[in-house]
Amino acid sequence: MADPPAPEAADMTDTTADDAERRRVANLAAVYRSAHRRSAEPPAPATPSPRRTGLRGTIAAALLLIAGKLKVLAALASVMKLQTLATMLLSIGVYATEWGWQFAAGFVLLIFVHELGHALVLRREGIPAGAPVFIPFVGAFITMQGRPRDAYVEAKVAMGGPVLGSLGAWAVLAAALALRQPLLAALAQAGILINLFNLIPVSPLDGGRIAGAFSRAFWVVGYALGLVAFVILESPILAIVLVVGLVTLRAQWKNPVPGYHAITRTQRLTVGAAYVGLLVALVWTLPLAHALAARD
Repeated sequence: MADPPAPEAADMTDTTADDAERRRVANLAAVYRSAHRRSAEPPAPATPSPRRTGLRGTIAAALLLIAGKLKVLAALASVMKLQTLATMLLSIGVYATEWGWQFAAGFVLLIFVHELGHALVLRREGIPAGAPVFIPFVGAFITMQGRPRDAYVEAKVAMGGPVLGSLGAWAVLAAALALRQPLLAALAQAGILINLFNLIPVSPLDGGRIAGAFSRAFWVVGYALGLVAFVILESPILAIVLVVGLVTLRAQWKNPVPGYHAITRTQRLTVGAAYVGLLVALVWTLPLAHALAARD
């Protein structure tokens, strides 16, 4: 029969176990305090890598470039006040209901080229003007915010539209001849008619302002031609033009601006020759555009 264990040995075992448990608890507490202290401290700033810094710089530069471009566009929109683009789109939409969007877009662009001719001469002469405004089934106009120096300058401004507009129409006609496209032929014919209509010597049309430079008496002849054209075409737009032209003719004849029409003989002959030459060229090319459009 074995002897019972001594009490001293049992006490030593229990003491060792208690010490181990206390050490374990103390270690856990130390780990907890260390973790808590680290979470409370702010993280040290990371050192940016050169690659990331370069990428961020590139993105920032791109954003600045885009912002600069947007500022340019915003400035352009501010100058134009978006009225040109808005009225152009409106006119295309209205014309598209009658002729289809392709012809409508080309027709409005031809009118824009005509108005651009006026704008270029106005800028060259230093005359401030507004942006082009389009009115469906009427056309477009540019409001001069300054008065030309004399009738010769006014005639040049008026001639700028039909000259550039005719060049645009003839360019479309050349494309129609080369490509045999009925749409282009029809657009060329419309462009020629636009500029011929504007050359009728009745104010406020371009022809009336041009005629005032070489002979104010030609306004009477122009008004008679306008009446004949109205009888033939029965155009309500032409009727409005004739009414406005009659009022303008009466006002300018009764209250002429002193010295406004006192231009040189050379200037009168230059304006008259340019007017007649452009008129003859348009009349000569109109049957060609009409025949090409009818044949295709």
